[in-house]
This record gives sequence, structure tokens and C-alpha cells, in this order.
Amino acid sequence: TALSEISHGKSTTPHTRSTFSTTQFGCHYCSYCRKIHVIKAVMDEVQRLNEDPAVHAVLLALPLSILSRRLLNTIKPEKDVDGLSDLNVGRMISGDLSEGFLSPVVGAVMELLARYGMCVCVCAGVGVGVLSSLITTANMPRHVVHPSCLHVLFLCQVRQADVLVAMGTGPVALPQTCFKPGMTLINCGPAVTPGAAWKRGAGVDVEISRAQVPKPIWQLAEEVGLLPQELEAYGRSKAKVGLALLARLRHQPNGKYVLVAGITPTPLGEGKSTVTIGLVQALSAHLKLNSFACLRQPSQGPTFGVKGGAAGGGYAQVIPMEEFNLHLTGDIHAITAANNLVAAAVDARILHEATQSDKALYRRLVPTINGVRRFSAIQLRRLQRLGINKSDPGALTPEEVSSFVRLDIDPAKVTWQRVIDTNDRFLRKVTIGQAPTEKGHSRQTQFDIAVASEIMAILALADGLADMKARLGRMVVGSSRSGQPVTADDLGVTGALAVLMKDAVKPTLMQSLEGTPVFVHAGPFANIAHGNSSILADRLALKLVGEEGYVVTEAGFGADIGMEKFFNVKCRASGLRPDVVVLVATVRALKMHGGGPSVTAGLPLPREYTEENLKLVSEGCSNLKKQIEIAHLFGVPVVVALNIFKTDTQAEIDLVCRVAQASGAEAAVPCHHWARGGRGSVDLARAVKEAAAWENGFRFLYSLQTPIAEKIRTIAQKVYGADDIELSPEAQAKIDYYNQQGYDTLPICMAKTHLSLSHIPDKKGVPTGFILPIRDIRASIGAGFIYPLVGTMSTMPGLPTRPCFYDVDLDPATEEISGLF
Repeated sequence: TALSEISHGKSTTPHTRSTFSTTQFGCHYCSYCRKIHVIKAVMDEVQRLNEDPAVHAVLLALPLSILSRRLLNTIKPEKDVDGLSDLNVGRMISGDLSEGFLSPVVGAVMELLARYGMCVCVCAGVGVGVLSSLITTANMPRHVVHPSCLHVLFLCQVRQADVLVAMGTGPVALPQTCFKPGMTLINCGPAVTPGAAWKRGAGVDVEISRAQVPKPIWQLAEEVGLLPQELEAYGRSKAKVGLALLARLRHQPNGKYVLVAGITPTPLGEGKSTVTIGLVQALSAHLKLNSFACLRQPSQGPTFGVKGGAAGGGYAQVIPMEEFNLHLTGDIHAITAANNLVAAAVDARILHEATQSDKALYRRLVPTINGVRRFSAIQLRRLQRLGINKSDPGALTPEEVSSFVRLDIDPAKVTWQRVIDTNDRFLRKVTIGQAPTEKGHSRQTQFDIAVASEIMAILALADGLADMKARLGRMVVGSSRSGQPVTADDLGVTGALAVLMKDAVKPTLMQSLEGTPVFVHAGPFANIAHGNSSILADRLALKLVGEEGYVVTEAGFGADIGMEKFFNVKCRASGLRPDVVVLVATVRALKMHGGGPSVTAGLPLPREYTEENLKLVSEGCSNLKKQIEIAHLFGVPVVVALNIFKTDTQAEIDLVCRVAQASGAEAAVPCHHWARGGRGSVDLARAVKEAAAWENGFRFLYSLQTPIAEKIRTIAQKVYGADDIELSPEAQAKIDYYNQQGYDTLPICMAKTHLSLSHIPDKKGVPTGFILPIRDIRASIGAGFIYPLVGTMSTMPGLPTRPCFYDVDLDPATEEISGLF
């Protein structure tokens, strides 16, 4: 079992205990007690593995501060694959290799040294005694040194060596001058190169995820200050958190609020989720600050389509990643059920009104049950909206009965679509009602991806169950033939929707690979919705971390899409104000914006992206500059996080960081969280802490009182860089209608491609001189925004030639899932 940051560095903070503050959450271990607690936890786990017949070998990959002789001797000699227990060491030194294990590392080194016969310098670490003894037995000249500091003796001994055997586990830099020409380096630890720090490798995401056993969810909940009655467990590793927590902690000051956004991405994504997780791991484990990540739940459409999952990756991911990327706690299924219940109610109501008289409709809508006839609560609300102040069904006049029973929905003006959480291009336009039982009442409609449902946006923007229910009732599903909006409340379905969504409104608690708490809640796309996780998750987390803590949340796609909506839509609804923006960039995305060839998911990257090309990077930095400028429009400080890939060169990294700081970023930090976990983002965490400490002048981009067209024009010109907007006749008609209905004071949520600042996906960098076409405008009245459709945006993705599902499989024997990423 890997134990939190112990497996990542020198910290002694245990995986089984939180780093949350003493004053808020009770007694905290002192340093010594924490260490004892961790050693005991490791020993208990080793004892369990000793008795497990399915485990043939045990390897302890822990820092020297924990890896005591007592701990090594806990392993049964026959399972001590590293050969470091006293019994196995004694056998090796005495030359008795007939029993037990010879350490694979030591054995490999001896095999290599047998080919030389030269002076050997052994850089001290675990196994150095065994190796030194064996080298002596083989009559090889050798020095044993410890590079705790680069003192003269150490450097002199290294310079004399023909072979340097590096046995250490911690990072160390060796200057070029200490290496004798022709010297051979045998590295038994992380990667060592002259003049560079040792680096830790990383495996496949799912293998890394499975290598770490999540701590029980009840334990995580206790660590972050949740009471047992506030937790609803869904298995061992995830749980819903009750909203009563907000009332309990209502007097607790909020923590710092950090938004992770990005530059305009490639189709592969640029790693905002990994940056988010890496950052909170660094804040928690390394800076010892209370921190929480708040992420969106991924849609199964992209998971099985092109992009894959959204749990993060490498050593900066949410675990268990399979549960995160699939059904989780069923929120998206609840949204799908609720959405499609509304759709069914719409078409059923059209059919029944077309085939029944007023009297028959009234008799069925308000039936006599056990001799009593009464209106339901939702029907009484409809009567009040109609101005009919009567509660006795027998007291209505024929005209009042007709007004009550007839919504008179115009089939051509139904705006509510069915949804499914699958990428299915053939559902973009369908004909329904073709069975003879529907009596010829067919019409054309479409399916959207489930996360595009207005109910998903409501879940993300609601501040509680009551607010969510009210918003569900306000959803407009279409218009009557007289032009009046028809709502879910008019259909009588609001209560049923609230019942379907009552559990979905609670955020889901999970954890990162290093045991940092994560809320996963809501998942609206950023190109066709507002693209942010829920307000409720953010509020809960901000209370839990306390005044000195940090909540890191993520906005979808580029800053021009997700961040702009976070500020103008989400922050208006929540009343929360961000302290700092972390802007994620990658060298490969900047090369694309600098004129590099197109990138296709599933195909090898062109060589322009795997070889140094400073010209492409330099020209592509125009997009980075623009996104920093967009963040500054809102008065929020920016820290650039450069997500490092193995193909990035130091010259490219340095160039991006220089340009970012010259463009107004408070800091620009290379990040290695994918390969190193939290310790790979420590510099980023320090930069975020420093930037968040400053006062900022947060401001909205426009006033809600500004006319609809001017709000759209402001976003187009100031954020996207357009010269102007062009409204289609249909879009202008919608604006006139929304003005008439009083919707003109709602914020704007643009539905636009995420692959370009413009409406044309192929236009990279910073396009200029274009007119932004607004082909239609729609309203999500329940969610509380108006969304213009820019260009040819589709709300239902399609599958590529080779979708991700080709690689997804299940082992029936172990029930292990493979192929998810």
C-alpha cells in the first residue's frame, strides 16, 4: 500500500490522517506520533500480505526516514523480493545464495560490474551495505559515499571512479565537472543525469490508480470534518455529502477560491484536471494547507468516444478512476431520467389535448378518488398563475376549465429535447410518433448529449434543494400557439423531477491518489453549456477548508469559454469571487497555435510536436497572451501552469515562462505533477498561495441591464477578438421575444466551438478581422441564462472511426476494467 506523500518524498504525514488544521478538526498528530502511526500501518499491511497466498513477493518503496530494519524484517524472508531483511542479507554476505532472494537491484549491478574491473563509487542508499560487501568479496576497488551535500570528499571520490553506482532515492543534482571522462553511470534509483535532478517515472494511468488503495470513505470524511450523519456512502470509496453541512458551518469563513482554466486546447486536452489534482496534492501534502478539489463528473460520451475520461492522469488523478469515469453515484442517469420524463410529458400532453374535449381532459386531470375531487398542489399553482383564485374543482366556469386544461403547445415550437449519455450522431434529427397508437401526431425532434440538458445546468447552479426545485419548475419547454411560454410547472411534472434529483443535488466525495479530498458534482459541457462544476460543491469545500485553506475548481476548455462563463454566469449565481486563476498551457498546444499541423486523437503526433521548434512555440504564445488578457478583463491575477510532457525541451519551457510573465502573469511555473504527483506542483502551489494573498479587483464583463445583443457583442469583441456580431433573422426574433417575456436581464452563455477563439475551429492562434455569426438564440430559464448558438455548434457529438471503446474490456475472473484512461 502506498501511503500518501510518503511515497513521494520526505514528508512523514500519513495517508491515514489528514493534513487539515488542528483548530478546526480536533487533535493532530505530532511529527513523532505521525511517524509511529505510519510505521504501524505499514507493518499491519505487510503482515496481511505475508499471510495472503495470492501475494508472492513484497517490495517496500518508502523513504529512508520510514524504512527501518524492524520494518524490513517484518517481511517474510521467502517474500522479501528486495533481499534486504536481516536473514537474506546475512545469507548474501556469507555467500549462501541457495535460499532467499538476492536483491534484483544488487544482482543486476554485480552482473554489470563483473564486465568492468574498475574503481567503483557507490552512492549510498538502501542496499548499499549488501552491494559494498559483494563488491569487496569480488575484490573490486570501491568507495562508499553519501551525497547529503556536495562536499569536496564526495566530489573527489566521484571524480576517481570509473563506475558510479547510484543507490539513492531522493533527488540530487550532480555537476558536469564531477564526472570523469568515460565514466559509466549505473542508476538504481530514479533517473539520474549529469546536471539534472533525479526524476520519478510514471506508468499507465489505470495501473497507477490501482496501485494505490483508497482509504475508506468514512475515514476521509472524518479527516475533513464531516459528521457520520452527513455522509451517505456508495460503496467503500465514494459517498454523497448532505447539504445540512452548510447550515452547521454557516459561521465558518470561506477559504481561498482558485479557478483552473486553460489556453485554447488541442483535441487531446491540455491537462487541466491533472493540474487541478496536482495542485491540491501539493497544497495539502507539501505546504500543509487544507485543500479541496472540485471537479465535474465526466460524460460517458467522451469516455467511450475520443477524449477518454477526466479523472486526471499519472500521479495526479482521482481514484478509483474507473468509478469516477463511469456511473459514479448515478447523477447523470438521474438527469437523463428527469429530462426524458419532461419530454414524454410534453408529447403526451399534445396528444391528449388534440384527442379529448375540455370536459374529458378535466375529468382525467382532476379525478374523483374515493368520492373526493381535489386539485393537487402543483395544479393549484397553475390556477394562481392563470388568475383563478379557486380551490374547489366544481367551482370553475367552462372558460376557466378550458384555460386550466389546455396548454395548447405548438408542436413546431417545442424546445425541449430528449437526451442520452452517448455520442450518437444519428440522433441529431429523428421523427417521433410514427406508431399507429399516436394517431398521426408525429413531429421531428432531436436528442442531445445528457450533459447538455438544462437540468444539468440547474444542478450546477442551484444553491440547495428548494432552489433546484424552483428552477426545475421554471424550465420552459416550448410555446403555446398564442406565443406564451409553457413551463415544467404547467405540465405538472416539477415535483416528480425534484424526487428524481433529490440525491443528485448532493456532491460526491472522493479522493486523489495522495488522499486529498475531491468533490465531484455536475458536468455541463463548456462549449454548449457553462462548463463548471456545482456551486454547492464549491460552497461545501470552502467551508470545510476554513479561512486559511484552498478550494481549486476547474472550468472547461479554454479561458475564453469555461472561464468567461465561470465569471459571468456561475459567480453571478453563487455570489462567490475567485482569488486567482491558474491558466494551463502546454508546449504542444502552443505549437499548434503557432502553425503546427493538425492533431487527431488516436494518431501519432507529427514530429513538429515531438522535436524542439522554438519558432512554432514563440508564434503560438499569442494565444497564451490573449488568454491572460481575458483573465485580466475580470481583474483576477493569473498564474500560468505549464504542463510538462517528456518531449518538451528546456529551451521551449523557458521561452513559454518568459513570455507568460512578460504578458502580465504573476508567475509561470513548469509542472511535473503527472510524473511526480503533488511534489511536482510544489512551485505552482507556492505561486498560487502568493498570488491569492493579494487583493484583486474582480469585476463582471457586462451589466445584466445591458440589452441582449450588446451583451453578446461585448463577449464577442472583448473576449474572442471579433470585429462585430451578425444576428440571423431568427436570432433577432428570439431577442424580441425574450425582451417581451422579461428574460432580457439574464446573463449570456455562448455556445461556441472550443477549438478556436473564433467560430471556425481551424483558425488557431488569435484570429482577427472576423464577424461572429449568431444563428439562433435560446433560453434556459430554469438555469437562468440565455445561450446564443454560434456557427454550426452541435449538441450531440458523434463517434469517430475508432472510438475509445475498442480498448475497454472486463476480466470476468477479476472484474478488473482495462482500456479506460
